[in-house]
Amino acid sequence: MKRFAVILSLMLAVTPAFAQRGEPKGGGKTQGMSKDERQRMRDDMRDAYRDRSRDRERPDRSRPMTREERDKLRRDVEDANRNLRR
Repeated sequence: MKRFAVILSLMLAVTPAFAQRGEPKGGGKTQGMSKDERQRMRDDMRDAYRDRSRDRERPDRSRPMTREERDKLRRDVEDANRNLRR
């Protein structure tokens, strides 16, 4: 009876190790990316962020401000500063 208990406990201890063997859940595909694929993805993301930041800057710098626009901006800033001091 003691021998049976030892064999049963060994079988229960080894069972999880057998369950982990086999194909990955991805259908046999490798889960990780190669070094080249990671670098290509980094480059693509860097290009995308660079393009997006350029698009934001262009409308602001497309033309200089007129004298009236500068005066209005100056008055708005002065008004905002006065309101902050109150």
